[in-house]
Amino acid sequence: MDDIGINGVARMFEVDVFSIVLVAIDYSAFLWRMGRRDDVLHGEFIAQPSGPGPSSSPRPASTLHIEASLKSLLRTIERDLCESHN
Repeated sequence: MDDIGINGVARMFEVDVFSIVLVAIDYSAFLWRMGRRDDVLHGEFIAQPSGPGPSSSPRPASTLHIEASLKSLLRTIERDLCESHN
């Protein structure tokens, strides 16, 4: 600690505090962007409404739909690669 001196320690502390503030701002911006504005504004996590009905929980995509989408994407990529080589 003698090599760093009090100014070095103060500078390291300043950088640490700045980093923590920056992470907090980034986290708040992430919550805001993801639509969790109540969490950002109130500083606490607001429970999502849960109840019966189709709007309360989105249905996951079926495996067949995902597989068909991936196969279509693969065919498109293969076609583009073949066209780029010609």
